[in-house]
Amino acid sequence: MTEFVPVGLLPQVAANFAVSIPGAGWVVSSYAAGVLVGAPLMTMATVRMSRNRSLALLMAIFTIGNVVAALAPSFATLLVGRVITSFTHGSFFGIGSVVAAELAGPKGRSKAVAFMFSGLAVSNLVGVPLGTWLGSAAGWRATFAAIAVLGVVTVAAITWLVPHLPAPQGVRLGTEFKALGNVQVVLALAMTLLGFGGVFAALTYLAPIMTQVAGFGESAMTPILVVLGLGMFIGNWLGGKMADRALMPTVIASLAALVVALAAFVVTAHVPVLAVVTVFFLGLLGMATIPPLQTVVLQRASHAPTLASAVNIGAFNFGNAVAAWLAGGAIAHGLGLTSASWVGALMSLGGLVLAIISVAIARQQAATSTTSMTAAGDRDLALAD
Repeated sequence: MTEFVPVGLLPQVAANFAVSIPGAGWVVSSYAAGVLVGAPLMTMATVRMSRNRSLALLMAIFTIGNVVAALAPSFATLLVGRVITSFTHGSFFGIGSVVAAELAGPKGRSKAVAFMFSGLAVSNLVGVPLGTWLGSAAGWRATFAAIAVLGVVTVAAITWLVPHLPAPQGVRLGTEFKALGNVQVVLALAMTLLGFGGVFAALTYLAPIMTQVAGFGESAMTPILVVLGLGMFIGNWLGGKMADRALMPTVIASLAALVVALAAFVVTAHVPVLAVVTVFFLGLLGMATIPPLQTVVLQRASHAPTLASAVNIGAFNFGNAVAAWLAGGAIAHGLGLTSASWVGALMSLGGLVLAIISVAIARQQAATSTTSMTAAGDRDLALAD
């Protein structure tokens, strides 16, 4: 909610501080940049703390950031508040993913991660529209104040309800960073950046596509966003459920279907009913990639998952920023609003290719390991003879 609700409040913020709309856009951009930088830094700062204590501390800092934003006397102070808040985002979701996976156990890992990430889907379905409405009715500061109150409630909930989960013994920052150098972890992070980034290329320009291409009025955007949120909610649940059954096949299938949906949106955007149906599937397929991609990172960096998990959240946000920039460039060069979907399709296609490469490498490594074990066994038998 705190990440995306300012989008609907930019005109108020711009008027309040006498800055331009593009200038006010830094309220959103600074948050994305803060997530990318803050994810590894905050993870390193909390990696030796118990999991539940880390989550409570991060949420407390999050709350302080929103209080600073709500009381900001200047635009610069507002940006400081946004950066403080965003610094906790990646680490919170990263540690939260580890906690969810640990509590659920191997058989329910992806479903538990999906359940935690369902907060994102619920926020897009309910939180962001409510926050925008509150800002319109009582001013943008009221929205940040309300988020701060939610932060206080969440700190209390984590303190009372999340079981004590001590930090793993012998945790070393060098080990955590070394995990990021694993080729499979790098591939997983790149899959996240490109795969989900493809969705954001289209969603960034969803409002002008639906109003100027599909022909809807501006008042129709609220129900269209509800359709998108519903798709995201279902996709999050479906992605988590399927990933527990077959992880990499789920990643490949969801990315392949996403490529098709994004490419189809270039055509269906011109037909109102089909445009809405496609928006639903973009939300469903885009969100369906998140639980399996996060689980892939946890699996590939199983010996040091905390930092890799947090950095993967940064990859989601960085992918969103790259996608918006590339899609904006395509539109600015006269390729039309629907070119954003082509950009998204190509990005997700890149993620799909990387997923296939990852599977191929894993199979090769498994075959090499089997061969080595067989050779070792043969040597043991020879020595025994």
